[in-house]
Amino acid sequence: MGLTFTVMPPEIHEELTPSLSPEEQTVALAKDKINAVLKKKWDHMFPWVLGADTIIYLDGRIIGKPTSREEAAVLLEGFSGRSHDVVTGLALYNHRKNEIVVRANRTIVSFNPLTKDEMDWYLETGEWQGVAGGYRIQGKASLFIKSIEGSYSSVMGLPIADLYAMLVESGYQL
Repeated sequence: MGLTFTVMPPEIHEELTPSLSPEEQTVALAKDKINAVLKKKWDHMFPWVLGADTIIYLDGRIIGKPTSREEAAVLLEGFSGRSHDVVTGLALYNHRKNEIVVRANRTIVSFNPLTKDEMDWYLETGEWQGVAGGYRIQGKASLFIKSIEGSYSSVMGLPIADLYAMLVESGYQL
């Protein structure tokens, strides 16, 4: 989109709330990130502040970021030959209107069956670290993806078409 932006990592504790749906969960975390950024003192006010959060949803439970190689291995085994949902929540703060608009995107990702050697190879890359579900669709894990139904950019963590629609709803013009 050609937007100039500044990355401002929010200082929040990302705590999951089991009573919320995946969409509600990601939107709540995205809003928390915006509020954390807005609380800081900045030299100037940004016209827009975007918060986003992505989770994986499989077998009725939310899957976060694995904290160990062993946990990542269990996740890969669970994805092997199956489909799961990737849910990304967006929250967009418009300074001019002093409002936050939100949206959630759900995409279905299907993995091919994985061999033990394939899983071991992937785990050795370290690419599983720091990401929901322990894989990056835009990286080496793309070798294992059979299909996606929905937004590729959402699985990467930012559904671009949804972001653009939210900006337009809030008065942005190209």
